[in-house]
Amino acid sequence: MQLDQYLPVLLFIIVGVAVGVVPQVLGYILGPNRPDAAKNSAFECGFEAFEDARMKFDVRYYLVAILFILFDLEIAFLFPWAASLKELGLIGFIEVLTFLTIVVVGFAYMWKKGALDWE
Repeated sequence: MQLDQYLPVLLFIIVGVAVGVVPQVLGYILGPNRPDAAKNSAFECGFEAFEDARMKFDVRYYLVAILFILFDLEIAFLFPWAASLKELGLIGFIEVLTFLTIVVVGFAYMWKKGALDWE
């Protein structure tokens, strides 16, 4: 085996690491560091930024996040279907209607059970 066959792989790894590491290093070196109370305050999650890590919190936050990810992934399955709809024809259209029916029934069930209510 010749080592020149591995040159593109090695180059790809080097470029990938550089794209991930160089901006972070430049941001750390050149970026301003001026913390204040507003920047260190709680943002979207509702937790204080610098409290005990073992504090109790409502599990509904995770439930809503998991439901969002679940439905987001299910909707992501529609993109490949839409791109190949001409090749799939009527059978593919019926299959995606079945898929969407299952998704909508699951969504209606969760809505009826109150899984989406924050209270």
